[in-house]
Amino acid sequence: MFNLTHLLRGSFSHGIHPPENKHFTEAKPIERLPFPAQLVLPLSMHAGKPSVPLVRKGQEVVRGEPIARADGFVSVPLHAPATGVISDIRLMPSARGPRVMSMILDVYPGDPQEILYGAPVDVEAMSPKEIVQAVQDTGLVGLGGAAFPTHVKLTVPGGCSIDTVLINGCECEPFLTTDHRLMVEQAADLVKGTRILMKVLGASRAIIGTETNKMDAVAAIQKVLQPNDTVSVKAVPTKYPQGAEKMLAMALTGREIPSGSFPSSVGLGVFNVATTAQMGQLMPMRRGVIERVVTVTGPGVQRPGNYIVPIGTPIRWLLKRCGFEGPAGHLIMGGPMMGGTVSSLDTPITKGCGGLLVLSEHQLTSEEQMKRYPCISCGACVDACPMHLNPCELGRLAYKGQYEPMAETYHLNDCFECGSCSYVCPAAIPLVQYFRIAKSSNRERVAKAS
Repeated sequence: MFNLTHLLRGSFSHGIHPPENKHFTEAKPIERLPFPAQLVLPLSMHAGKPSVPLVRKGQEVVRGEPIARADGFVSVPLHAPATGVISDIRLMPSARGPRVMSMILDVYPGDPQEILYGAPVDVEAMSPKEIVQAVQDTGLVGLGGAAFPTHVKLTVPGGCSIDTVLINGCECEPFLTTDHRLMVEQAADLVKGTRILMKVLGASRAIIGTETNKMDAVAAIQKVLQPNDTVSVKAVPTKYPQGAEKMLAMALTGREIPSGSFPSSVGLGVFNVATTAQMGQLMPMRRGVIERVVTVTGPGVQRPGNYIVPIGTPIRWLLKRCGFEGPAGHLIMGGPMMGGTVSSLDTPITKGCGGLLVLSEHQLTSEEQMKRYPCISCGACVDACPMHLNPCELGRLAYKGQYEPMAETYHLNDCFECGSCSYVCPAAIPLVQYFRIAKSSNRERVAKAS
């Protein structure tokens, strides 16, 4: 198990060093692309209950207008990413496969696409409770991939208090550079958002953490900080998965987040760089999330870069703009370690999608390369696991379908599916896939029993 004794020089023991492959886009400034002719807006692009439509088929909407409301506390509204007309509300493909109810927005060609909704507010004059409600109104979720509603994270459980806010800018996933470019180009918004988080949570300090391969980001942030500022920036050693919540907390503060607990249990609030920068942009104007930066990268794309696109942009359209018209099998949504394939190129960019990795034909795993061999108990996965679990034994139990002891005896739920074990396994055993199946089975068992 992971514990405080494994803290090593501002990092953590175990972990891996996969090729970074960030050279494709790390030096490319963020570029705004034209609007596609049509946007697909899933009502469930966040964790929690889907949004509820406020508009009907055939209704005109303007950019920034609320078009779906939150359905309860763990839910967020949806705003029109462009001016146009809602041509339909129907089931559409999602990244995970099943079709989900979505709004189809036909974008008006030639429209200047001004943001017509929102009004300046003095965030400093707002109470923490008012800010939390305003954050929900923006539709802001974790833009690092989890898409968990941000206002829920700002609601601290009873008995807990936050003294330190951590902003996660490590972006340790290979290939991806969205957070890196945001720190370099939008440092002022990032710091502004950090101060809002501190105000809401009552924290006395904040640390923006990144890795030593992004020192230009450190320099950019330092330029907008004040002398003796309560906000600081720190670079920790480059290693995967340094950006994981528990790893970063220990690297920056030396605090261990207990198994099954949240950062708030040790006085921490942890937020992603992209989420925080969006908060700094949107909150002073009371606007909603309508666009995001996406890294399109990899050897299979002709024009890799970091692009601002409206939420709902079809992946097929975005890839074509970047010089790729191949099959969906060449694409990973996210990075190579924790990302996943998509069922259809008609899948849209959602709030939690920060990157598209396009592989070339020769990089795709052949049937021979996919061949699995018996585990030889070499211990490579044990040495790699940042949570100090035993992936070898977990894999054996999973193969036999013995899912219950995986959670009860071998702490399966502490695994956050970083992929380090699968990466180093010489037998090519798909350990992470086994663990996902086991977790899903255990959840179903618990649900049936309750």
